[in-house]
Amino acid sequence: MSTTTKTTVPGPGLGGDPLDPPARPRPKRIRGRGQRSRTASVLSHGVLITASVIALFPIAWLVFLSLGPDKDDYLHPGRILDKAGFANYSFVLEHTSFFTWMGNTAIIAGATCVIGVMIAATTGYAVSRMRFPGYKKFMWALLVTQMFPVAVLMVPMYVILSDLGLIDTYGGLILVYCSTAVPYCAWMLKGYFDTIPFEIDEAGRVDGLSPFGTFWRLVLPLARPGLAVAAFYTCLTAWGEVAFATTFMLDDGKYTLAVGLSSFVSEHDAQWNLMAATAVLIAIPVSVVFYLVQKHLVTGLTAGAAKS
Repeated sequence: MSTTTKTTVPGPGLGGDPLDPPARPRPKRIRGRGQRSRTASVLSHGVLITASVIALFPIAWLVFLSLGPDKDDYLHPGRILDKAGFANYSFVLEHTSFFTWMGNTAIIAGATCVIGVMIAATTGYAVSRMRFPGYKKFMWALLVTQMFPVAVLMVPMYVILSDLGLIDTYGGLILVYCSTAVPYCAWMLKGYFDTIPFEIDEAGRVDGLSPFGTFWRLVLPLARPGLAVAAFYTCLTAWGEVAFATTFMLDDGKYTLAVGLSSFVSEHDAQWNLMAATAVLIAIPVSVVFYLVQKHLVTGLTAGAAKS
């Protein structure tokens, strides 16, 4: 007599009961548009962190070297921790013409900022709104001027300034800085003015405003972010420039910060600790200005890049 064992096959339900509802497969997680996978996010953050470290390391190293009291501490950076202090900063502020250099630089940078931004704004607005013969060639001519290196421009600029009697004057250096900053700012502001609706100009004309009145009272307030970018660029150009300032400024009392920084380097020696401290002091005002206008800078750069 044989015994037959009946094997029960589980039903389609979750517990094997045929009456249970069938098990549904777990739905796959679908990433939304613009969402990245975890691996891509980790890689992107890793790249950004690495780039930030690379960008910030020279600044941190400069600040670290400025705390060493001896000029040869850069050869043995490990010894700076035991004797770090602010003696270099005290020496620069008390025994050099730092505040004179700061005043000269503020005058030159401020004048370059005001004059350069006004010229660039009127140029960019004219090319954006008016169609005069050769306006495209004019903008390309401005772009070509940016292709010449400083070494090529040095001699002809010196000859021109010498003929005009502007060597060793604030006006000559301001003129040189405007000639280098205006072309780029004009291109950038032209792209920003293109994003402002033309109907605003028409509304100004209906209200009886002249073309300059429309530009001054209606368009410029709307272009404030773009003007902030142009102002910061021109100010930064004049603040840290060395080649032109060294060549065209001959009097010690008219040195800028960048030229004064080079006074710590002689033919046979270089005081690296004082140079590092002076470089940090030079960077502080620019960092403060950048912090104050950073919102306008981001807005101006992104909007101006759309149609430039």
